[in-house]
Amino acid sequence: MFDESLLDDPDGLSRADLHGLLRGAAESGARVRTAARNAAEAGVGTLAPDGRPRAVLVAGPSPAAVSTADLLTALAGDTCPVALIRPAGVAPAPGALRWALPGWTGPLDLLLVASPDGTEPGLALLLEQAYRRGCSVVSVSPAGSPLAEATAQVRGLAIPLTTMPYEATMSAGEPTGKNADSVLPTGPGTLWSLITPLLALTDRIGLLSAPPSALEALADRLDQIAERCGPAIATYSNPAKTLAAELADTLPLIWTEGELAAAAGRRFATVLAALAGRPALAAELPEALTTHGTLLAGDFAAGADPEDFFRDRVEEPEALHARVVLLRESEPDVTSPSGAARDLALHRDTPISELEASEGGGPLETAAELLAITDFAAVYLALASTP
Repeated sequence: MFDESLLDDPDGLSRADLHGLLRGAAESGARVRTAARNAAEAGVGTLAPDGRPRAVLVAGPSPAAVSTADLLTALAGDTCPVALIRPAGVAPAPGALRWALPGWTGPLDLLLVASPDGTEPGLALLLEQAYRRGCSVVSVSPAGSPLAEATAQVRGLAIPLTTMPYEATMSAGEPTGKNADSVLPTGPGTLWSLITPLLALTDRIGLLSAPPSALEALADRLDQIAERCGPAIATYSNPAKTLAAELADTLPLIWTEGELAAAAGRRFATVLAALAGRPALAAELPEALTTHGTLLAGDFAAGADPEDFFRDRVEEPEALHARVVLLRESEPDVTSPSGAARDLALHRDTPISELEASEGGGPLETAAELLAITDFAAVYLALASTP
């Protein structure tokens, strides 16, 4: 059940937000500034690289590493390949996950390890593999964590993870939503604590452009989004609350246009599942038209299950229908597949929500806007939903 009235009740949202999810989303800009300072103090700005690495490998507990690798890949473009190292093993068992370097990894490559917790033994073993191969290593994890100590042992660069004081009282696997069975793998704001030092580092080695001025502009954009999407802003003028209300009791089909939008769309699907317990599917345009086309004509189509007058509204909830969420990096041009996507959705009687980044910003600010609004939307959907 979704209580839409709660969206315009700041006090009610505050009472429902037992684990500070809205606070975490709102403080993303502050995290970026603090993380940039931590990276500078760790010595990122004094690095004198010999040149751009042959390849960049990203590892860490999912989905933190997945979102990090996705964003770095989108921002780096064709300058250098960025590859995610996926773990093997049983995730719920402590220490069961293992990461392995590709066979071609060597001294010309760079390994980035991002972990909000820093206690995974498998990551320490991965660092040992990298050391034996001569691969450069950089990690972002809590100061004094086993991962930070392992990084120092292999002569890598350990950058302390930016955290907020209240986070120290929350255990790593503690439920964070209203559903006691849901566990948030990477909370709103934590992604920016992980990615900001790596942005500063990859700028230093020439992988992408993220100088201090760009990181400051990124933080400013996140602050602006927090003002637009805050709990005190009414739903009719709040893009995150509006999106949350539109997605209630639907199956979101997240269609994206552009690499940055694709990274934001995949993360949106992840946080919708982790926070609100809502299934969502993400796909890139124009392939999404084929990938999800059958869904719009099958059981999830808006007109597939006509309203049954005799249905018990309590015992038999309304059928789940698809809703298209169209994420774009900029205003579409004549070659954009957005028009075809909109036409297909309307032809199949499927409602559509559209989110487009504001003009007048670089790639970092574009990514920040899409990620921040969708993070806020996932939080509102979680808080206003009752089990």
